[in-house]
Amino acid sequence: MKQYDVVIVGAGMAGSTLALALHRLCHGKLSIAVIEAHPVNSEQHPGFDARAIALSYGTANILKTLGLWDKFSAITTAITDIQVSDRGHLGFTDIDAKSQGVDALGYVVELADVGRLYQAELNNTELNNTELNHAAIDYFCPAQVKRIERSVEQVVIELNDGNHLQAKLLVAADGALSQSCKLLDIELNEVDFEQHAVIVNVSTQLPPNGKAFERFTSSGPLAFLPMSDQRSSVVWCLPPQQAEQILALDEQAFTQALQQQFGWRLGAITKVGVRASYPLLLRYRESVISHRFAVVGNAAQTLHPIAGQGFNLGIRDVMSLAESITQAFEQGQDIGAYTVLSQYRQSREQDRNQTMSLTSSLVNIFSNDWLSLRVGRNLALMAMGNLSCIKQPIVKRTMGLVER
Repeated sequence: MKQYDVVIVGAGMAGSTLALALHRLCHGKLSIAVIEAHPVNSEQHPGFDARAIALSYGTANILKTLGLWDKFSAITTAITDIQVSDRGHLGFTDIDAKSQGVDALGYVVELADVGRLYQAELNNTELNNTELNHAAIDYFCPAQVKRIERSVEQVVIELNDGNHLQAKLLVAADGALSQSCKLLDIELNEVDFEQHAVIVNVSTQLPPNGKAFERFTSSGPLAFLPMSDQRSSVVWCLPPQQAEQILALDEQAFTQALQQQFGWRLGAITKVGVRASYPLLLRYRESVISHRFAVVGNAAQTLHPIAGQGFNLGIRDVMSLAESITQAFEQGQDIGAYTVLSQYRQSREQDRNQTMSLTSSLVNIFSNDWLSLRVGRNLALMAMGNLSCIKQPIVKRTMGLVER
């Protein structure tokens, strides 16, 4: 039986970041195992598919702290301006990096590129800008958790390939439908927003030049995120039946429908890539800890993409857990003890609740065409454009500048 300090299930962005964070913060003195069901280059890998995501300014700062940002900066596109509008109405506000005193409000990165980066980091012999090596991280892939047994002082994980791992702490970072959480009966709550996200990368006549757009329509929000080569990543939220109809359109009809909803801010849409769709739900677990067990990232909560908060909230989970474990390790404590995990839970409670509440409220306010809400949201957007006391708290959370 192989002995470890920490076993992490899931090598997506949350799990990989946690492994590298613990390795760096504890100076390579923790033994770590990472278990991943799918190879990073597999189309089945749910964490590194064809989507692009927005990393907040705060997430970039966390990755800088961990010595990872130099690698990320080569595959990101900066967001220097965010324009928020309500289609067909006067509501409009603009958030720009210069007014916030930063070079970028956030960064767009393609998940496939992130997958290759983390694969290289986990398999590499040298951590960027340090003398640490990755010898303390064992990577089991492809492998799945078959059974989990916990005792007072340890947790034993049986894999489907016959391997048995023993650890002081097991961490679930294996996505919204976490298998490890299922095996331990960690309850999952779901709220169906009755929307599907249609995702596609498009090329436009005008380059986005760092501009992101959040456009609210009567059927749901529509976001354009800037990418390289005059491309944008599109997330179009629609009722399920309408999403199905949109997906069935030929390329020309799809382009016309998207152009009509988005407008001409980037000129004509000249090319559309492969389209995909997935249902939008709020999934969350009331408790992110159990005996010698912690939950991070999408396994802890999966949010609606309306404000681009999900991945960034997950990275804050990761950093808070890494700091709690590091503090316990430096003080000679049991890193899997319930007191250590309770510190992590308490540190995440306010941020989790506020971010989930904000995201769900935005969906309810901006995903329908009721007259009262339409008037209210347009007044709110206009107020944001003119009153910094209203605008700044929302901007700070959008940038990921929140207390952990």
